[in-house]
Amino acid sequence: MKTSLLRDAIRTSLLAGATLAVSLPALAQDATDAAAATTLDRIEVTGSRIRQVDMETAQPVLTISRQDIEGQGFRTVSDILQNMTAAGSPAISRSESLASGEAVGGQYIDLRNLGANRTLVLVNGKRLGVTTGGLQDVSSIPSVMVDRIEILKDGASSIYGSDAMAGVVNIITRKNFDGAEANAYYGQFGDGDGAKESYDFIMGMSGDRGSITLAAEYHKEDGVWARDRWFSRDSYPGFPEYSLSPVGQWGNYNANSGLIQRNPDGSPVLNADGNTIPLPADWYAPNRDGNALGSDAFHPQTSDDMSNAAQQMHVLTPLERRSLYVNGQYDLTENIRFSTDMGYNNRVSNSQIAGYPVQSTALGAPMSADSYFNPLGDGRAVDWRRRGWENPRTTESELTTWRFTAGLDGAFQVGDRYFDWDAGYLYNKNELTKISNGNFYIPNVRNAVGPSFMDDAGNVVCGVPGAVISGCTPWNPFAGFGTGEVANSLDDEAVRAYLFKQEHAMGETETTSYFANLAGSIMTLPAGDLGFAVGYEYRKEQGGYTPDAISQSGDSTNLAAGPTYGEYDVDEFYLELNVPVLADMAFARELSFNVASRYSDFSTFGDTTNNKFGVKWRPIDDLLVRGTWAEGFRAPTISDLYGGGSQTFTTGFRDPCDSEYGTVGGSQRCLQDVAANYRQQQQGFIPTDGPAAQTPVPFTSGSNPLLSPETSESKTIGLVYSPSWVEGLSLTLDWWNITIENTLVSDSPNQMLSDCYVALIESRCSGFSRDPVSGIVNDLTYGLRNAGYQETEGFDFDMSYRVQTGYGNIGATWQNTYVSKNNLKTTNEATTPESVYVSFGGNFRLRSNLNLNWDNGPFSANWGMRYYSSMKEECYFDSLCNVPGYAAPDTQGQNVPMNETGSNTFHDVQFAVKTPWNATVAVGANNVFNHYAAPAFDQPNSNFAYYGGFDLGRFVFMKYQQRF
Repeated sequence: MKTSLLRDAIRTSLLAGATLAVSLPALAQDATDAAAATTLDRIEVTGSRIRQVDMETAQPVLTISRQDIEGQGFRTVSDILQNMTAAGSPAISRSESLASGEAVGGQYIDLRNLGANRTLVLVNGKRLGVTTGGLQDVSSIPSVMVDRIEILKDGASSIYGSDAMAGVVNIITRKNFDGAEANAYYGQFGDGDGAKESYDFIMGMSGDRGSITLAAEYHKEDGVWARDRWFSRDSYPGFPEYSLSPVGQWGNYNANSGLIQRNPDGSPVLNADGNTIPLPADWYAPNRDGNALGSDAFHPQTSDDMSNAAQQMHVLTPLERRSLYVNGQYDLTENIRFSTDMGYNNRVSNSQIAGYPVQSTALGAPMSADSYFNPLGDGRAVDWRRRGWENPRTTESELTTWRFTAGLDGAFQVGDRYFDWDAGYLYNKNELTKISNGNFYIPNVRNAVGPSFMDDAGNVVCGVPGAVISGCTPWNPFAGFGTGEVANSLDDEAVRAYLFKQEHAMGETETTSYFANLAGSIMTLPAGDLGFAVGYEYRKEQGGYTPDAISQSGDSTNLAAGPTYGEYDVDEFYLELNVPVLADMAFARELSFNVASRYSDFSTFGDTTNNKFGVKWRPIDDLLVRGTWAEGFRAPTISDLYGGGSQTFTTGFRDPCDSEYGTVGGSQRCLQDVAANYRQQQQGFIPTDGPAAQTPVPFTSGSNPLLSPETSESKTIGLVYSPSWVEGLSLTLDWWNITIENTLVSDSPNQMLSDCYVALIESRCSGFSRDPVSGIVNDLTYGLRNAGYQETEGFDFDMSYRVQTGYGNIGATWQNTYVSKNNLKTTNEATTPESVYVSFGGNFRLRSNLNLNWDNGPFSANWGMRYYSSMKEECYFDSLCNVPGYAAPDTQGQNVPMNETGSNTFHDVQFAVKTPWNATVAVGANNVFNHYAAPAFDQPNSNFAYYGGFDLGRFVFMKYQQRF
């Protein structure tokens, strides 16, 4: 850290500040009377800055303890959080191997399926660093360092500021650790792949005036190939005929290149615009077992000449991570403590996808009539296509994170009242490097298939006699894989060196924060102390992401993207009050209110004030009634405001006007834009052979510097019942509702076309254009805008019970999240229907986890069940279409056939024994019964026909823990 920054932090620490999570030992020794002891026993619970004795607050908070973490087979913080019932679909799952950008490789938590950037992640109450898109990588904290995780399932912008709309995850690290502990973990899938290994240790010591705790972790996960799972080896499991790409690894050409349709008298056929019409493509491919040159070696293309891209792709991408974390505390005086956290994390993730499907029409690179390898030989240039099968596309992302916090905290007494304060500094930096291989360099492709000839030495060279193109290596797209030909093919090292160029992208983000807080009690009311917390925070976010110059120029088949860079800062003040109203009365053992307000002044859009109100009512000792109402907001991120546009070939693209597979093909609205027999085209510029495909041209997404913040309103009402007549039993039931307005809507091509042609929203038809000849969507730009709203609602029901028996201690926890509504509206037009998310695309109506545990002396066992309710998707095949009469408001009453897949339950088991040499050995299996879900052809959170959050088979593991 820079000396000046540390000096500023120490200077700032002299200001008044907020509450302590633990009391200072020296002060605790001075507290001799019971009232003072009670004051110092108070702790800070996530969601409030006011320290209190009661762990049960007005808002729902779930705690995952260290014991809970060690009792399951999920090793990483991200896996542990992802298996909460309140967690939504994983953002950028590791089954999305086609994903690109700076966030790929990270692991992010999404509460309530509202988006990972609407969930705030804290470490010891302080923000985790973010990407330019506002995502926080929870995998950067080593799991061995985690003491517990508190999940606030309620909006908390009045306490923590922007992003805390769906909830808050607070990862609390271990402190005051004495001794040492080492852990080893190894596991793999029953198929013999996807191995995970983790090695970590923690050590620490504490004394009269301070403590230091250090943890280190090495974690590695091998990848899983799509070809090794039944649901991913084909794009459409059970329907392999629809899983082939016409752009094959053997190369093929259009025999009708340059020819146009003619009338019987020889005159050209003209379309309505007076333009000539090309002959339909008549594709030919080389004999894969013979010579790649000469007309006798070519035959009409068949399925044998096509490729299955999944054969070269990961369904689970590999990663490797090294982490180091240090916590230190030291009492400078009896009243002031210095504390610091320092973290280092290095994450390397890799992915591989199939070689790029080059199409000469897309690159403007037809094979020259004068190319030595032109198969026509009649003076015509030829359109061709060829997948770079010999050189798959790979991406390595390396992210290094540095984290540093330093602060002073303490307590002081005024009369008989104690006040807690803290002030300090936070710095977090992410440094990203991405290396990509396997994309064609377009200018060299054009040269390589341009004019070429054989010189006197018998070598094929670029150009024409007397005008050789220096440095150019000719390419024969029809040679290579399967033909036996190597020279001038992609098996030729000289060709590969000329056509492929390694690309580098760089990214960096920084979070800087100064904070000061003060808490205590103002006065004593008849029902208790009037508690308060007040504080100030300054935060600055800055960063950028710069793709390779080749990619930015559009000269690479890598998706074009512009650079992103920007910054903003915010000054914030907050005030929180806890007001006791009644206590120790009939039907009011406790009644208190909690109110909070936060003022935020952003350099980008101005200021905003957000408030919160909570109530706790305990009519009897066994029952707590609680409720909250809260305002929230999410400020636009750096990439929202300043991100460069990027291109993508949209997968799963569905044109509703397609005459064969479209949902409204032939409708009056479609006929305004396309012919009655219109067919959507896929890669290779040929009609799709299924209901969805990858687009033959890329679409563009981008940012918007005029965005304003999202705003939200959240409400909860809950009951906590702990019957005194059943020791160890606790029941909670919470209703929740979150409405987000002025949403930053990230459009999708499918949604735009559906809104235009199915929902008949005319304003949504202006974001794309169609080719005047073929009718396909040939240009589409989508991005962010403030529009519409999203509302989600549901219930959380939790039960915990623990009992001691003659056969050991038995415990059970049962957590449930039921979503009754999750609707999105993407425009401000009153007539626009809502899109229904519940039970579609990874938005489960019900998630339920039941965990049973038993321990008796050195032995223990855990059994877990994870339940996911059924999902629906539009019918892809008639044989898989069990809800043919589906109609809903979002379809404007039109019948859209659906297929509903069944629910899924995964079972996990672990057995452990403590040894005489102070160790614990555990073995277990996640998804012990090797359960698989039904295919999901709309590819939710995945690039394959399988939900990206499900297990990929049985995973068997072993753990060893040694304590010293």
